[in-house]
Amino acid sequence: MEKYELDYSENIVVNDDVQNIRVRARRKGLPVILFLHGGPGVCDRHWVLEKQSALAEEYTMVCWDQRGSGKSYRPEIRDYIPTVEQFVDDVEFMLEYLTGKFGVEKVILAGHSWGTLIGTLAAYRYPDKVAAYIGQGQLVNGTKNEAESYAFCVREAQRLNDKRGMKMLEGNAPVNGVYPTRKAMMAQRDCLCKYGGESYKERKGLVGSLLIPLLKSKEYNLGEIIGYAKGALYLSDVMWKDVIGVKFDEDIKQLKVPVIITQGRHDYNTPSSVAREWFDALDAPFKKWIWFEESAHSPIKEESEKWGREVLAALKEAIG
Repeated sequence: MEKYELDYSENIVVNDDVQNIRVRARRKGLPVILFLHGGPGVCDRHWVLEKQSALAEEYTMVCWDQRGSGKSYRPEIRDYIPTVEQFVDDVEFMLEYLTGKFGVEKVILAGHSWGTLIGTLAAYRYPDKVAAYIGQGQLVNGTKNEAESYAFCVREAQRLNDKRGMKMLEGNAPVNGVYPTRKAMMAQRDCLCKYGGESYKERKGLVGSLLIPLLKSKEYNLGEIIGYAKGALYLSDVMWKDVIGVKFDEDIKQLKVPVIITQGRHDYNTPSSVAREWFDALDAPFKKWIWFEESAHSPIKEESEKWGREVLAALKEAIG
């Protein structure tokens, strides 16, 4: 069994909300990477720790279940509608907390999907606390993102002569990134999974791609999985307009921290063409774009060995 000097889960109070973090490091005193999961509400510590624990040799890995998510789910989250700003404030708190707790000046942010939204905003606003920003499934412009994602599903349904998929998608195109109903959005995401735009190699529906790995994981018990599901459904529903309103291509044209983008060639959840256009125009002290040819939305698990290797090399190049 692997032995780590730091390997624990704990609850902390983040801006008056009890939230859970998971820490792993071979020894004390290592630089810190904070993983910002997707969703909102779709935690990923179970496969980050499974697929990327080699990083714990050189970094203190911190997996954080955000407000209303996973182990941080509380029924009280349903008493209000959280905002993007609250989550960015929570990231700021985490940066302050982690620099103090682990005695480092700055923290590396590694965002995935929704995590890239709050990660990019945090890197933009608090560069003095961010050593580098790593994006994966980079969200840039919500309206462009969903238009291209939906168009991909329609093309694939027609190409495959998937009549059920075509029926599910018909008349359910997003307007300014917003789908007509939650059912319409879930239908599009289910098609996205089946057609390889979410996971390129293992093409499963939402249940197979999200729920089954959770049930097999040792990171969450059954009660926590139920809370996970409740939080993810609620947050994605009530926050969607806020989330999809992002326009980094208009609002964030410079970051004062090193930027590393790890993007799956076949990602149509957050289409790579939209992310690449923003990246190419972005002004940053260091920029590196890394393609993953056999991945879609999550190269961290689809090409896990390559992702870990490339990220370690890019961080050494960017910050030493």
